Amino acid sequence: MDGIKKMGGFGMQIPPELGGLGLTNSQYARLGEISGKYDLGLSIVMGAHQSIGFKGILLYGNKEQKEKYLPRLASGELIAAYCLTEPTSGSDAQSIRCQAVLSPDKKYYTLNGSKLWISNGAIADVFTVFAKTPSDETTESKREKITAFIVERNFDGVSSGPPEKKMGIKASTTAAVYFDNVKVPVENILLEPGDGFKIAMNILNNGRFGMAAAMTGTMKGLIQKASEHASQREQFGGTLDSYGAVQSKIAQMALQLYVTESMAYMISANMDKGAEEFQLEAAISKIYGSEAAWNVADECIQIYGGMGFMADAGLERIMRDLRIFRIFEGTNDILRLFVALQGMMHAGKQLKGLADAMKNPLSNLGVIFAEGINRTKDAVGLATASSVAQFAHPNLKEPADQATTVISKFGITVQDLLAKHKKEIINHQFILSRVADAAIDAYAMVSVISRATRSLNLDLPTAKHEENLCKAFCDQASERVMRNLANSKSGEQLEKDEVLRDIAKEVFENGQSVPVHPLEA
Repeated sequence: MDGIKKMGGFGMQIPPELGGLGLTNSQYARLGEISGKYDLGLSIVMGAHQSIGFKGILLYGNKEQKEKYLPRLASGELIAAYCLTEPTSGSDAQSIRCQAVLSPDKKYYTLNGSKLWISNGAIADVFTVFAKTPSDETTESKREKITAFIVERNFDGVSSGPPEKKMGIKASTTAAVYFDNVKVPVENILLEPGDGFKIAMNILNNGRFGMAAAMTGTMKGLIQKASEHASQREQFGGTLDSYGAVQSKIAQMALQLYVTESMAYMISANMDKGAEEFQLEAAISKIYGSEAAWNVADECIQIYGGMGFMADAGLERIMRDLRIFRIFEGTNDILRLFVALQGMMHAGKQLKGLADAMKNPLSNLGVIFAEGINRTKDAVGLATASSVAQFAHPNLKEPADQATTVISKFGITVQDLLAKHKKEIINHQFILSRVADAAIDAYAMVSVISRATRSLNLDLPTAKHEENLCKAFCDQASERVMRNLANSKSGEQLEKDEVLRDIAKEVFENGQSVPVHPLEA
């Protein structure tokens, strides 16, 4: 930690004039990739500090707030944490109960409540805290708003619990943080009272882009380990790398890495170019990258066999560390629903009332698939879906045509689903999950076509390999997209969904597995 502090690693994106390194988003992502390869726990410590911890001050702080806190946060003298989650509110951020009441003289707020599972919670000196603040407005929707506060540990009434015992990322501390009649000066509000929800979501959106980059680092390390082991381990008269079953695993691992890396650095490049709407791509990359890394870790252990199950191999720690990435900063389940719903809203603007029907506050994530595709196409000069093949490298005509087809099919399917279900579509989560998976695959296809086109145009040494990666992925992804979209409208599939729904209902009603034990029948 001290070495990283001396290198400036705790203020990577803070401007130099405030003591930081002033790195671009792509440079920050690259360093996140490196740390992700060697220690995800350390990545969490650094990410909790700067990707979300003090990001509110960096993005929304006024001149005085930035000058007061950022230099010491950049040096590592102060550690930051992001405090949103509570015992009764996880994905539903609007349901937080932590409250802050303005004093009669309007000089400070009295903050009460607790926050749960806070990364850096036991060691942080500065917290970005989100709390409900009463409003003078009388309408129900405005009676209580969320406000963002900068809270110092040395304020009276701030305390934290012991570090939680966790499955993984044990190098980072996770703890509850308590606020007991804490007096927070009004000068420590970020933006204005009531702006907290917007700030909370934008911090997560802004910080999420680096997660896919960290996952690429992890996957590169795992693929290196698996490849080395397979080329050295002899079984049945040959090394493992000579067998098709292992070759298939390594190839799929390479595909998933290529897709994740393509997404991660396209997003960071767009951010560096000044794009303000990038949360769409970032959320998709978070879903794909976290699941891809888990799959790669699982297959790496399988290639190692029994040795992979032993602690000495170091793979079990990586797998335990990876498990949290599908949960925090927006669970993949929640993000999937909104990939689908927001994509439908974009494609079906004529459907009035859908936005009002979406009560979950995470709708502000705005994971609009169609816009994500458009911005990706813009990165390589693609104006419309019908022109994908025109701008892709000639060697990639087949995957480009596949991308054109699935994007077009996505739009048609969305229109059909909206016409059939209208705003009730929000209650059909089996369908929405398939639509989201189709959207993610289609977006990934355009991402790898863009990257492979660039490599072929530049005649990079790896261009032929990347061409093969692109073709192989698009073959698989296009099949999945067409299957998911077809099943979204299939009456037969909907009947099968109802069977699954009934099974789940009976399990919930019984509170356990339902069938009679075979030895008791």
